[in-house]
Amino acid sequence: MSGGRHTEPLDVHLVAVRDTEAGTEVLLSRRAGDVYATGLWHLPSGHLDPGEDVVTALVRETGEETGVLVDPADVRAAVTVHHRSPGGGTRVGFFFEVRHWRGSPRVMEPDRCDAMAWFPLDALPQPMVAYCRAGLDAYRAGARLALHFQEPGDPIAYDPAVDRLRLLPHAGPGSTMPEDAVRGFVERAVGRITDWTDVSWARKGSQVWRARDAEDGVWFVKTHQNDRFHQREVAAFRSWVPRLGPMAPRLMAADKSLRAVVLTAVPGRSLHGAVHPPEQERRIFHRIGQLAATIHRSAPALPPLPDSMPLEKLERHLDGARAYLEPGDEAFIRATTKGAAGLPALERVPTHGDFQRRNLRWEKTTGTLYVIDFERSEHGPAVRDFVRLSDAWHGRPDLHEALMTGYGRPLSLAEEEHLVVLSVLDAVSGIQYGAAHGDPELVERGRRTLARLRATDRL
Repeated sequence: MSGGRHTEPLDVHLVAVRDTEAGTEVLLSRRAGDVYATGLWHLPSGHLDPGEDVVTALVRETGEETGVLVDPADVRAAVTVHHRSPGGGTRVGFFFEVRHWRGSPRVMEPDRCDAMAWFPLDALPQPMVAYCRAGLDAYRAGARLALHFQEPGDPIAYDPAVDRLRLLPHAGPGSTMPEDAVRGFVERAVGRITDWTDVSWARKGSQVWRARDAEDGVWFVKTHQNDRFHQREVAAFRSWVPRLGPMAPRLMAADKSLRAVVLTAVPGRSLHGAVHPPEQERRIFHRIGQLAATIHRSAPALPPLPDSMPLEKLERHLDGARAYLEPGDEAFIRATTKGAAGLPALERVPTHGDFQRRNLRWEKTTGTLYVIDFERSEHGPAVRDFVRLSDAWHGRPDLHEALMTGYGRPLSLAEEEHLVVLSVLDAVSGIQYGAAHGDPELVERGRRTLARLRATDRL
C-alpha cells in the first residue's frame, strides 16, 4: 500500500428545496468576510464535530446558519461528492435534501454570510462555488455518488469550461441514468449533462431519458431494445423525417454499437390520456390527418410487394391470445385473415409504424402537432398508420371525418379492406404481447378492437 491513510475532512450540505408555481427552488447563502470563497453563492454547510454523525451535523449546521429547525426524520440522502480543490486538498461532502422545517431561513452568521435567497434549481446564480454546483448538478441528475476532482489552476467559482463533475451510475432498477458508455457518447455529442430523467414508457422496450445540459438545453436520449428498431429509426431520421420540418425531432448523433441516439426536443403534451373539448378534438384530428399525409408523401412511393400482409406470426400470436378471446373471435380472425390473400397489393410509402396518440404531441398555444418515435418506421401501405388510430375515432364519426379531411382524401375500398385485416392482426398481436408481459391495457385494446370489428364489420 502506497502513502498513508486518507484523513479527508467530512462536511454536510443542506439542499433545502421548495416547490412553487414557477418550479423547484433551492436555498443558497452568499459567503462573506474572511472566509474561503468569499462573494460566492453556496449551500448552507459545515464540518462534523468530533463523534457527530452526518445527520446530527446537518441539523446543527442548518440551525446555526439559517435559524430553521429540522427534524432528523425529515432529512433525506441526496448525493455524496468526493471533492478535490484546485489546491489539492480532498474532502467528502454529504448532500441532504430537506423539504420540511420550522421557521423562516435568515442570515444567522453575518460575519460569514451577507445574503440568503431562494433560486430556481434549474437557473442557479453566478458566481457560485464549483464544489457546491457539482453537488447540486449531481442531485438534479439523480446520482448517488459523484467525483469532483479539480485541477491546479481551476477557479474556485463554477466555470462550465472547466467543469470536473463525474457522475457515477448506481446499480439496481432504481437507476435514473444510462450506462457510462451511453453517457459518454451523449456528452461527446452535445456537452456535459447535468440532469437525467428516465421518461421511458412503462412497457418493457427501448429506454428514453430527458437530458438537460449545463446550459439548460434539453435533449432526448434513446437506447433501442434491438438492432432492427435502431436501424429503422436512424434510417428514417436520415432520409424522410427531415422533410417533416419542425413537426419532428432532429437526429443529433447515433451510435450503432450502443444502439443509442440523441434527439432534439419537441414541445407540447402527449395526446395519450389528454382530454380536449369536442371542437378542439376535431381540430387535432384534422392536424393528425395533415401530418399523416405529410409523412406518406415525404418520399416517392415504391411498387407494391406480393404477399405483403404480415400473416406469418398469426398462429403464434393466436396461441398466446386464445385464452383471452371471446367465443367466435377465433373464427372471425381466421375468416378475416383468409380473405387477405385476395386483396390487391398496395403501393408502399414511408410510414411511422406506431402512429397513435402516445406518439403525438399537441401544443395548444400554437395549434401545432408533433410526432416522435420512429423505431417502427418502414415503407408499407399508407393505411398501416391508421390501424392504431382507428380505436381513437370509434364512435366519433366527426373525428373520422376531420382526420380524412386533413388527410386530403378518403381511403380507397382496397385500403379499407386492408385496414380491417391489419387491425385484426394488430389486435391479436397486442393481446398476445400484453398477456405475456403483464400489460392489461394492450389486452383490453385488442379485445375492444375485435368486438368493434365483429359488431360493425367496419372501422
